[in-house]
Amino acid sequence: MSNDSSDRILAELRTWIRDAPTGAQLPSSRALVREHAASPVTVQKALRRLVAEGLVESRPGVGSFVRAVRPSRGADFGWQTAALRTPRARLTALAGPLREAPAGAIALHAGYPGPDLLPERLVRTALVRAARSAAATGRAPAAGLPELRAWFATELADATPSHLAAVTAADVVVAPGSQSALSSIFRALVAPGRPLLVESPTYWGAIQAAQQAGVEVVPVPAGPDGPDPDDLDRAFRETGARAFYAQPSFANPTGVQWSTARAEEVLAVVRHHGAFLVDDDWAHDFGIDSDPRPVAALDDAGHVVYLRTLTKSVSPAVRVAAVIARGPARERILGDRAAESMYVSGLLQQAALEVVSDPGWRSHLRRLRVQLRERRALLLDAVRSVPGVSVDVVPPGGLHLWARLPDGTDVDRLARDCAARGVWVSGGDEWFPAEPSGAFLRLTFTGPEPAGYPEAARVIGDALAADPGSART
Repeated sequence: MSNDSSDRILAELRTWIRDAPTGAQLPSSRALVREHAASPVTVQKALRRLVAEGLVESRPGVGSFVRAVRPSRGADFGWQTAALRTPRARLTALAGPLREAPAGAIALHAGYPGPDLLPERLVRTALVRAARSAAATGRAPAAGLPELRAWFATELADATPSHLAAVTAADVVVAPGSQSALSSIFRALVAPGRPLLVESPTYWGAIQAAQQAGVEVVPVPAGPDGPDPDDLDRAFRETGARAFYAQPSFANPTGVQWSTARAEEVLAVVRHHGAFLVDDDWAHDFGIDSDPRPVAALDDAGHVVYLRTLTKSVSPAVRVAAVIARGPARERILGDRAAESMYVSGLLQQAALEVVSDPGWRSHLRRLRVQLRERRALLLDAVRSVPGVSVDVVPPGGLHLWARLPDGTDVDRLARDCAARGVWVSGGDEWFPAEPSGAFLRLTFTGPEPAGYPEAARVIGDALAADPGSART
């Protein structure tokens, strides 16, 4: 029998159960076979489904009975609303980029490279080696494995001009991924209820981390060259903020990279106000036409707190990042990390160290740059074929395109309509800490099946054409 027969039997039995008293016995399997002209296998499949849903309990040799407790109505969790008080604004159960697309969908919404863009052989080998080392059973230091901290410090020191004091391993704190690191940074640098300046638009995870830390997020508009130093100076003066979060290299979602001159101007404003710049170098390994430019390399006075992650470029299973800071700021961040999770898995730290220390790592990054350039071109050509859609900045690195939609487009509706047609996109509203400055989509060019980009663009175009609010130009 087909699945339709099983579904029909299920629907009728659910209706029967809804109106039946507790403990009522269901018709026998034999009776159901006769009534629905179905096979015994189909009937048993339907009954097993009802048991799994908690509607029915089966008593071997006796029959099936309506359960005394009917979970299908759902438990009453209303008491939690009062216990939790007012929820934090904009926090959702699961952000759009983290939602899992169904099999067969064209996924342009996620923030991680597909498996074919990761150093799979290096990662597997590194995990085996790490499992055979002392890291498999030992407790890692709270600040991280000394050798891994030294690797992170050396990478930044190599980018630091010779007239500035370079960072050392003693300035590094290893964290379990950049999201946890951001939470610790914001808690350490900004008191609850105090303002944190952020670029707008900016990384949605940073907005959520700031809100969870209880700080007030204040947007600073960022254009194709980054934030305007005058706007930043005015925001510091008007709010009294003491920290500014930014992504100077290949910003998520816009793809913008600051020039060295802009970085120096922003750093001068931060220094003038005796403040911190949180330099989130999330896409360090994803340069395409340009190399990353850490602003932290221009500072030796402790104004820049630098965040560098390996999770996206090594493997999402190896959640390892580093925070590089100096002075009391570093000690506060370390204290917060220790209070939250004590230490990062030594096994994962050792595996990450094995990968980035292998000669094959540099070869992988060279190949990756070519792959990213090809995929960016494929998606860019596809998106630019959609009437009314534009990409103002061709990102010199990173993983995403920031596509502007016609004014008046209902972005949430568009994302839903595209998903219904098998194309998953990220609506741009999540990347704004306040009201969006326009209608946007963030589209990832590192997901699986790049051959599907033209089809995805066609679906986006059809969904736009059906949107009554979008103004055509």
